[in-house]
Amino acid sequence: MYRILVVEDDRVIAGVMRKHLEKWGYGVCLVEDFSDVLKPFADFKPHLVLMDILLPFYNGHYWCSRIRQVSQVPVIFISSAGDNMNIVMSVQMGGDDFLVKPFGLDVLSAKVQAVLRRSYEFHAPTNLMEHHGLLLDLSDASLSVPANATDASADPSMRKLSLTKNEFRILELLFERSGSTVSREEIMKRLWEDDCFVDDNTLTVNMARLRRKLEENGVENLIQTKKGLGYYIEK
Repeated sequence: MYRILVVEDDRVIAGVMRKHLEKWGYGVCLVEDFSDVLKPFADFKPHLVLMDILLPFYNGHYWCSRIRQVSQVPVIFISSAGDNMNIVMSVQMGGDDFLVKPFGLDVLSAKVQAVLRRSYEFHAPTNLMEHHGLLLDLSDASLSVPANATDASADPSMRKLSLTKNEFRILELLFERSGSTVSREEIMKRLWEDDCFVDDNTLTVNMARLRRKLEENGVENLIQTKKGLGYYIEK
């Protein structure tokens, strides 16, 4: 089943779109919090994004540029302004198609089908985990952080950090268990999945290196220690 993320702040329009697309067999998620579109994007892992341009907080062009830093998932822009300049700008910002409001539901489903066919004949869907603007890419074991990590809203560009196998596995487990303390024993079991036993001291060294790498790239105090219990990242 293809998954479609709808970024539309008009709840009536969003609801009509969801109902129609679900009739076609698509899985649909409506964004509720428009201050952080990357969170539902990473959680839902959509195959396609339907993106309104006029949104609260930041417009659709902004969120498309953020998505394009980490993913090539297709984006169809939606706008009541269908002039050539607006369409050209949307394409330049990374959009794959454009829908002018008001539009017929048959046009919506036809465009969705066409873009999905073009995109997934050769490409695979995204595979990301998100935490407070940080994106962990499970496909290439990398972490994308805002260029200005201390203020993610100040600069939409992202930087990819390459991670070692152990660094990636530590972050993957902590992202999965966000808000909960993960014991040192659980982390060592995750790191000892194949051919490499990691003892208690080695884990301490790996954790120190990962924390240092994060801090050097502006991500401070992400991994917290619960004395005598383990590690956690805040929910």
